[in-house]
Amino acid sequence: MKINFLTFSRFIGLLLQGKLLNLTSRFPPLTGGVLDEQTVLFRRAQVVLGEVPLDQVTPGEARSNFNQGFSLLKSVGGIFEKVDSVQDLVIPGPTCEIPARLYKPGKEASHPLFVLLHGGGWVIGNLDSADNMARFICRHAGCAVLSVDYCLAPEHACPAAVEDAYAAVAWAAAHAAELGIDPNRLLVGGDSAGGNLAAAIAQMAGEKGTPKIAGQVLLYAALDCAHLDTPSFKEFDGATYALPKRDVEWFLAQYTPDPRDRLDPRVSPLLAKDLHGLPPALVVTAEFDVLRDEGEAYARRMQEAGVKVKLMRCNGMVHGFLSLIGLIRRATTYFEEIAGEIRTMAG
Repeated sequence: MKINFLTFSRFIGLLLQGKLLNLTSRFPPLTGGVLDEQTVLFRRAQVVLGEVPLDQVTPGEARSNFNQGFSLLKSVGGIFEKVDSVQDLVIPGPTCEIPARLYKPGKEASHPLFVLLHGGGWVIGNLDSADNMARFICRHAGCAVLSVDYCLAPEHACPAAVEDAYAAVAWAAAHAAELGIDPNRLLVGGDSAGGNLAAAIAQMAGEKGTPKIAGQVLLYAALDCAHLDTPSFKEFDGATYALPKRDVEWFLAQYTPDPRDRLDPRVSPLLAKDLHGLPPALVVTAEFDVLRDEGEAYARRMQEAGVKVKLMRCNGMVHGFLSLIGLIRRATTYFEEIAGEIRTMAG
């Protein structure tokens, strides 16, 4: 992705229009059916930078484009909260070492721990792209955060990512004392593909009986990778809404080259036969997101199975909005509310 001066100037101009709204708008609650004004401007700015459909690039090119775009966030006003300490770690994994990053909110002897699994369709994303979300949760929820950089597809197809993620959560529970965390207050969560992994891990931990997970946080998660036919997939399929169906299909082709794997609950947690006994869940969906309906369906199924569930639909938002804290005022407000729920869940 090459950015010339004119393109960058147009991008900055649209961002400044969005920032002006912070001064001129009261930001009343949205009742539904209306895209947030700043979100519309930011999506236009992303298009100006030259979005390329994923099925027209290689996975390596997709990662490079994503990293370049994400690196702009801090320079244009994205929030990267200060925390007490940040430490890079390496966790032994099933096939290779797993990079991780531990954030702590203070010097107390024992914190609740939130294991964060980044989004990116199991193909893109890394510790740096999750940095602003990890810092925000650490600062506002009062949790230590362990951000995990699991193996990516297509180099490591399904089930590599979920096995890495499960191994990281189990490792964190087993090393609680040296990490300075409370193993009885261990939460797992993530956004998009990371939310998919978090839901799968919660199911796996229940089946295996370990580790003990106190809560799961699913942020606009992919939960049924086998069908892609809900009303939200039909209504919000387009570049305007950040995640078109063709991109979802491309991600799945990299992660699950054998379509039969998409019926596996480790890939499609919604398709699990029995959801009884799962840990309490916070399920967050974005109103204008193709993944909205499957997230809300999973919340209902867990509730029917007796699981304690808090469902939060974020009106006016598109897929990936939580990465835009500081740039989109409603995204920041929603994340503050989510962080409050995580704090409560962590006890």
